[in-house]
Amino acid sequence: MNLSAPGNADKNGERLAARFAEAPHIAASATDERLANWLAELEPAQSASIEAQLARPFAKDILAGIAEFSPYLFDLVRADPARLIRLLQCDPDAHLAALIEGARSAVFAAADEAEVMRVLRRMKAETALLIALCDIGGIWPVMRVTAALTDVAVSSVQAALQFMLRQEAARGKLSPSNPEAPEEGCGLIVLAMGKMGAGELNYSSDIDLIVFFDPEATTLAPDIEPQPFFVRVTQGMARILQQRTYDGYVFRVDLRLRPDPSSTQVAISRDAALNYYEREGRTWERAAMIKARACAGDSRAGEALLAEIAPFVWRKHLDFAALADVHDMKRQMQTYRGQSEIAVEGHNVKVGRGGIREIEFFAQTQQLIAGGRHPELRVRPTLAALDVLASSNWITREARDELTTAYEFLRRVEHRLQMIADEQTHALPEDKEAVERFAWFFGYENRAAFARDLLRQLEIVQGHYEKLFEGDDSNGTANLPAIDYRAGPEDPRLLQHLTGLGFKKPAAVAQTVRDWITGDYRVFRNEQTRSAFVEFVPALIDGLAHAEEPDRAVAAFDHFLQALQRGGRLITLLSQNRDLVALVALVLGAAPRLGEMLARQPQLMDGLIDPRFFGAMPDKQELSARLAATVRDADSYEEFLDRLRLFGQESLFLIGTRILSGTVSAQQASTAFADVAEGIVYTVHGLVADRFAAQHGRIKGQETAIIAMGRLGGREMTASSDLDLILLYDFDSENPDSDGPKSLQGAHYFARFTQRLISAFTTRTNYGVLYEIDMRLRPSGRAGPVASSIASFADYQASEAWTWEHMALTRARVVSGSPEFRERIERVIREVLARRRDVAIIASDVADMRRAIAQEKGETDYWDLKYAAGGMVDIDFIAQYLQLVHAHAKPEILDVSTMQVLDNAAKLGVLAQSEAEILRAAARLYHDLTQILRLCVSDRFKPETAGVDLQRVMARAGDAPDFSSLEARVKETQGEVRRVFTALLERQ
Repeated sequence: MNLSAPGNADKNGERLAARFAEAPHIAASATDERLANWLAELEPAQSASIEAQLARPFAKDILAGIAEFSPYLFDLVRADPARLIRLLQCDPDAHLAALIEGARSAVFAAADEAEVMRVLRRMKAETALLIALCDIGGIWPVMRVTAALTDVAVSSVQAALQFMLRQEAARGKLSPSNPEAPEEGCGLIVLAMGKMGAGELNYSSDIDLIVFFDPEATTLAPDIEPQPFFVRVTQGMARILQQRTYDGYVFRVDLRLRPDPSSTQVAISRDAALNYYEREGRTWERAAMIKARACAGDSRAGEALLAEIAPFVWRKHLDFAALADVHDMKRQMQTYRGQSEIAVEGHNVKVGRGGIREIEFFAQTQQLIAGGRHPELRVRPTLAALDVLASSNWITREARDELTTAYEFLRRVEHRLQMIADEQTHALPEDKEAVERFAWFFGYENRAAFARDLLRQLEIVQGHYEKLFEGDDSNGTANLPAIDYRAGPEDPRLLQHLTGLGFKKPAAVAQTVRDWITGDYRVFRNEQTRSAFVEFVPALIDGLAHAEEPDRAVAAFDHFLQALQRGGRLITLLSQNRDLVALVALVLGAAPRLGEMLARQPQLMDGLIDPRFFGAMPDKQELSARLAATVRDADSYEEFLDRLRLFGQESLFLIGTRILSGTVSAQQASTAFADVAEGIVYTVHGLVADRFAAQHGRIKGQETAIIAMGRLGGREMTASSDLDLILLYDFDSENPDSDGPKSLQGAHYFARFTQRLISAFTTRTNYGVLYEIDMRLRPSGRAGPVASSIASFADYQASEAWTWEHMALTRARVVSGSPEFRERIERVIREVLARRRDVAIIASDVADMRRAIAQEKGETDYWDLKYAAGGMVDIDFIAQYLQLVHAHAKPEILDVSTMQVLDNAAKLGVLAQSEAEILRAAARLYHDLTQILRLCVSDRFKPETAGVDLQRVMARAGDAPDFSSLEARVKETQGEVRRVFTALLERQ
């Protein structure tokens, strides 16, 4: 079929444009202008045809909404007006089927891989626009939308694999019995997992595949080794689907759900897989296999393999171990999130509280428990699972109906979010204005109406999820008489109780608890503290039992108690706020650095019980108010410095705890760390200036300002970031002497002032060091003066600075100084960055700089997320390079944030959307993981010595089912980033 053939009207004569039932809410007059301008650019016949369709109800508002709210869809509209006309005139169901079948026929006839890629990408573009119009216009219900997306994905995988197998047959490496269907009997099995397996793909979804092969049942030529062959075919199939070309991509392919993905090939033998699932398979892999479906390759072998895996998934008996697995799975899913209301801004509708994953988990866990004995529960789609659970009386019909409604609503929200820029995102915007715009795109008149519906559905889901297995007493321990925790491991009732709570080494836990009660711990030398603790022990043990690794949590709490010097108040706080126990267990198990801070300064716990802790992150203004209140009544300079350090450490602890608990994103944490640092810098600057002036006076017309560079400048700080600072000054050169009792002159005055400033940050007091200060980015680096006049700074940047210094300058941000002086400095920086440059020279300089860093720091350790080949340095350098070479013509590209620069570059057309998407996704992943690593690891991260708690937290932060999957994702991501980095610089 020709993909550009006109669509057919449906049986009733109603075309797609006549069936629209809803549309975005159009509130901006500029929208009609944007649409009108585009229509005016078209050929008169095309413009007239489209305008005729737009006369139908809702049609114009739909296209106007796309123009206003979805750059991705509007690009599809503008790229091919004939395609839009074709779609508006078609019967959507028939046209989708024709597009899929036409693409398969065209792939079959294709002469080479490039043609296959072109055919599939054009089919994907047209189906993407068709499905979006049917979703936005209310033509298809959301589950029809997910089914359509899945049909496109399945067909694409089958076509790509079939092409690869035909190519291999043509080379004589495969001898298929049916040359037109070489997959028959080939031994290669492609399982669709997750939403693809269940027929529930979201709009911008990756496709999760696992590829197996049966080496004993293939159509390979006699001399061909199965594994290298099938690995090469799998890689080729993935390349056809996901490689970015001029026409975009088909689907991003994720092969990381296979067994131990960090150390296995992308295609695994059937026997190795079965052996793995039998011996090592984990609960989440059982849950994942519920939705597994043979979607491509040797279908008969695929069904046979699924039948062989079934005993791993569907266990026959509801024994204690199986039920404990489900409880453990729920513990891992449930991130501690406090008692605050679910927010709208920034909420993740997939993994956040009350989100899509909680509905999926609600169904899957009960399927796992009962599916072995009740085969009717073995269904793949989530809503089908809810339906059969209700008809089998596992859940109420009310629960089914409410969760079904919530699921459909949240999936529509998810789709609409992803239609904006074709990104695999699930989080609502961070600010109210952006949510208001999203609400309009979703068809609401305002944010308030959307928020009301969203919160109602999230709260319904959360309510059902929280009740999952509520009151379950699988081991009959709930009604045991009071337990004597002093009895130790000799008491069988205590051991039984601890086993029932989920501890795997009850004897060791019993001994540890007895040591707490009777041992010589420094914190318990006060008898009142010991008595309070003894009363708290039952609740403490129950709380630690809800940690992800209960036995490790007990050991970590024991180490914490040993380090604690004074903790009476802390014990009281924990006993009165028992929900905090699980959070403290998480901190102690995953982040020893934070645990040490808490042991040294138990008062840090105060922040955790502040009702504001789990609310929105405080903004810069609120932090400044808190900081001012902290230091307001300090009696001395020394006390002022102590209070600053305590404020900084408490802020670090609270932000770090929220990172671990999953209640803030890495971006929110980066901004929060930067806001804390900026507030402290501003406060120290003001105090030191006043104290210095009291001793040395002031120079007429003097100004000082602090410029933040690096991570603080870009507002991308972590818990361990240094502060990269530059101090600039100016004064009346005709009156260079200060007017104080100990007068200083000009540059000498500001050099001494800067040294005093550095000392305020770096002097160690009772509460440690505030921040390490790095001033090497100042003009002339270590060789230059510690403070520079604005004139010398401007001269140096204009005539002497190297390319790498201008790269660093892209992140320069004035964080303290008068508004007038700030404006002068920003003008100098802007003029430097926006000057015309030789693109080839900049590209060469950037490449040389990257090679020099690789020689100095190494780039082979992929867990060195900053310096690894394809790591964060590559992304930062790309953003800096793009600014230096394009800011002259397009100054709006400039920003201190790497992520914002990538967005700007894509919008301005100087970075391909496909490349921007790779870089943004990689930067988010690196930021998420770096925040965790900086909290938890003081030296280089080594997976082999990392604790299980830390690995789990990292996997959760990287949205991976386990650490091995995360490891594979990191490696693949670095490969993609390095490819973009190399290609971008080589184009020049």
